[in-house]
Amino acid sequence: MKNITVIGSGTMGNGIAHLFAQFSYNVNLIDVNEAALKKAMETISKNLDRQVSKGILTEENKVATLNNIKIFTNLKDGASNADLVIEAASENLAIKLDIFKQLDEITPSHCILASNTSSISITKIASVTKRPDKVIGMHFMNPVPVMKLVEVINGYKTSKGISATIVELSKSLGKIPAEANDYPGFIANRILIPMINEAIYSLQQGVGTVEAIDTVMKLGMAHPMGPLQLADFIGLDVCLAIMNVLKNGLGDDRYSPCPLLVNMVAAGNIGVKSGEGFYNYLSGKKELVVAQQFKK
Repeated sequence: MKNITVIGSGTMGNGIAHLFAQFSYNVNLIDVNEAALKKAMETISKNLDRQVSKGILTEENKVATLNNIKIFTNLKDGASNADLVIEAASENLAIKLDIFKQLDEITPSHCILASNTSSISITKIASVTKRPDKVIGMHFMNPVPVMKLVEVINGYKTSKGISATIVELSKSLGKIPAEANDYPGFIANRILIPMINEAIYSLQQGVGTVEAIDTVMKLGMAHPMGPLQLADFIGLDVCLAIMNVLKNGLGDDRYSPCPLLVNMVAAGNIGVKSGEGFYNYLSGKKELVVAQQFKK
């Protein structure tokens, strides 16, 4: 396995491209938006500079990593020689199904098709291909070059051989894989997102302020980041999408999204990427300025 194609140049996509390129793979990064691709390469370069400044990489490593990445706006051009494709496009079922239908026709028969989805069924994605045994989930954590976990999700027809290959590949990238079966939310978000949703309910009902809720979870439960700040970091739109997947997939009212979460997404206050969520943020940066005040 040498040629890796990554689809989607957003936060997760450029992080995945960075990781594989750093480990000397040939990486084709695909996005329909050329400006987004240029921004992704700038982000990768800045993140590599940070690694160089910390002594993790040398300047030569940085140059080699960047040279290992080629950018494309056309799916066929970027995926026709892939040994592994990792899709990191929008968390939208229709978009993913369309991409995997095309990939099934474009890529070599040996190619493994993976999705970085955080909640959408791998079995459902695989059903639009003629190789469901070679379709799998590779759910990386953000930021990809730093976080150790890769959640490996086996669809209903994913072969044991493909699963073993992806587990070993993850280990070779310095990651720690954890296997999950294909049920709504998998392991990570089946547990994390309802916790965040409950924190939002606690805020809406006046149980505590933003700062109090996050402080309790950080100091009392040793979480590195409080659930409301983490929600801002993930994106409230993403949290809402995952809650809806859990609610629809499991049919349990416990997974109903908090009305405050629904309203904040509708208002466009979705966290770091919009500059305002449960906290206000400096323009274009992740540093929080002040917690928002919410009425009881």
